[in-house]
Amino acid sequence: MKGIVSQSVKEVLQSLVDDGLVSSDKVGSSNFFWSFPSQRGTVMQNRLDTVKETRVSHQKQLSELRANIDAERAARPESDARVASLRKLANLKKELQSLENELAQYGACDPVKVEEKKRALVLAKEAAVRWTDNYAMLLSYFCRQNGVDPADIRKYLDIDEDYEDIA
Repeated sequence: MKGIVSQSVKEVLQSLVDDGLVSSDKVGSSNFFWSFPSQRGTVMQNRLDTVKETRVSHQKQLSELRANIDAERAARPESDARVASLRKLANLKKELQSLENELAQYGACDPVKVEEKKRALVLAKEAAVRWTDNYAMLLSYFCRQNGVDPADIRKYLDIDEDYEDIA
């Protein structure tokens, strides 16, 4: 009576239910909505407890990882041989990267790519042969069924006589 549309009330209630501020339940053909002040506090407390437990587990994991790092550093003391090996490893990685870049520049001559192109060519040729065979079978079937000369059909479809010659 005061100009409130019932649909807007339903929408507001649904948004409150979606946000978890109001609970709802359907009993029979009626929908019941309720909200208890302590319920929101309980939900927030449960979330806080879960976050605290996660924080504790992450801190424990972090301390374990730091201990592992320290143990690995202790197991690998800095020595001249180790430093030289690490430098050699870095130089070899740089050389590998430069060789890979050079190989990428010769991409068209890459043996793997050439082999892929050969396989693709074979597949394309097989497909072309299959379709020309299909065309030949269809042409002969149509000519037998309708008593038409194949030359007339080729002329009508604008197909040359050497169409079937894929060599």
